[in-house]
Amino acid sequence: MPPPATVAALWRYPVKSMLGERCQSLALTARGVEGDRLYAIRDADGKFGSGKSTRRFRRIDGLFAFHAVYDGDVPVIAFPDGRRLRGDDGSVHDALSAALGQPVTLAREAAISHMDAGPVHLLTTASLAWLRSLLPAARLDERRFRPNVLVDVPGASPIEREWLGRTVAVGDEVRLVVHDMTERCVMVSLAQSELPGDPAILRTLAQDAGLAFGVYADVVAPGRISVGDRVTVV
Repeated sequence: MPPPATVAALWRYPVKSMLGERCQSLALTARGVEGDRLYAIRDADGKFGSGKSTRRFRRIDGLFAFHAVYDGDVPVIAFPDGRRLRGDDGSVHDALSAALGQPVTLAREAAISHMDAGPVHLLTTASLAWLRSLLPAARLDERRFRPNVLVDVPGASPIEREWLGRTVAVGDEVRLVVHDMTERCVMVSLAQSELPGDPAILRTLAQDAGLAFGVYADVVAPGRISVGDRVTVV
């Protein structure tokens, strides 16, 4: 990675598959970003709401219409109609069920992790620039891909592919080992906030990247990271 590379943006998502919050700094532990996807929407069968259906998860449409942030260690959910409810409000389960059209509860992580395939999700500005070169008319930024850490890297290529199996140092404390590419699903094409729905994004990633865009990493040295921190591949 040509220097300098730095942390451009940090994100966490208090409730899995809802819109999240941009942060100036984050604490990382072996689990990943502190508070990230610590809560999820659980359906009547005990599966957690996601953008795709798997053994643990079930696709629940409409979650991108909700926005979750933390007030201390309690998630606060903004509903599509403008209401805001705290996660410790006794009415939140009924309100979510009515809004999503099915019985659900807001569930804190227990024995089953809410993570997809890795504790921390990394994406680079170089990968975004590469995808923009293929889709010049698309409205693209990192929000479509839901990284925890957006790394500012010069150029326009999916450079994270070269990080597989390597250690990434972020700031003075945190060390991450990259172990897998991030496989994309329909969520990257869904409308969110002012970004319109765009099925060409997923089609292009399937054709030109085998659906892989960004990487997952394990935390091998915990600590705190901040926007502007230097990023180095060891």
